[in-house]
Amino acid sequence: MARPTAQVLALLGLLQSGGVRTMAELAERLGVEPRTVRRYVSHLVDLDVPVESVRGRYGGYRLAAGYRLPPLMFSDDEALAVLLGLVAGRRAGLATATGTAGETAAAKIRRVLPSRIADRLDAVLQSLAFTTEPDDLPAPQTDVLLTVAEAVRQHRPISLQYTSRNGRRSVRALHPFGLVNHAGRWYVIGADPDVGEDRTLRLDRVAGARTLPGSFEPPAGNDPAGQLLTSMAQAPYQHAVSLRIQGTREQIRRQLPASIADVREGADEGWQDVEIRAEKLDWLPTVLAALDLPFVIERPDELRDRVVALAERLAASGRRESTRG
Repeated sequence: MARPTAQVLALLGLLQSGGVRTMAELAERLGVEPRTVRRYVSHLVDLDVPVESVRGRYGGYRLAAGYRLPPLMFSDDEALAVLLGLVAGRRAGLATATGTAGETAAAKIRRVLPSRIADRLDAVLQSLAFTTEPDDLPAPQTDVLLTVAEAVRQHRPISLQYTSRNGRRSVRALHPFGLVNHAGRWYVIGADPDVGEDRTLRLDRVAGARTLPGSFEPPAGNDPAGQLLTSMAQAPYQHAVSLRIQGTREQIRRQLPASIADVREGADEGWQDVEIRAEKLDWLPTVLAALDLPFVIERPDELRDRVVALAERLAASGRRESTRG
């Protein structure tokens, strides 16, 4: 039979999984009598673990909100999930400006794990390789991210100390609709209450955020992620590309996602009108070739010249015979 200390910790692990655990369930899971469960709960309370008793037909015990974090109990799968999540989050740009927080959190978890589990997790982390380089992008401040997220959830207006792309600093009021992480960057989507227009702001450019009095109603059909991708596709760039492509929207989206292109049903059946804004055109010919769909370049002429040049190079390479014996 497990020692009482181990049983008390096992009880804590069950309660940490969330929800109300009935007396019968806890007794069965621990293999003890109900009165023993009550004794174990008393031990946790003596350790200042905030265990709350819930009365009623479906009553039992649950962890209440406490003034400090109780000891955490992880299974092998949970420990691996947490550590891998910290590694993946840091590489994907999900961390905040306090970038060492993920490292210190991982170190704390690693330090308290039994050696048997820790050694196996170390083997995974040390042998793990990635096919892409980690993103080295500016991250938002923790306080800014938390303040904005709370304002989004409570539908509260906020004031942001913002630095634009050209370095101009300003204080902006915003009705935030949502938070979006795209390609390693954090964005807040909302409306400017002074001019009544939607705004997309990068959180790493926000030096400070505070909640303002009042509240607002988010727009019907609120889709922050879709709004971000649309705004990116419509952002002003050096080249405005107009195409007609024969195919379905799904076929086109495989090579031209919503963050790059605006795709609309064309006047001719089976054709789509595609608008792209790009700083450079050198990447587009290969993308259009990869579509493997009939297309017409309406503008600019420079893109037409680049596509023809690529086709000629491919044709020349295809006709070239090997000189090896």
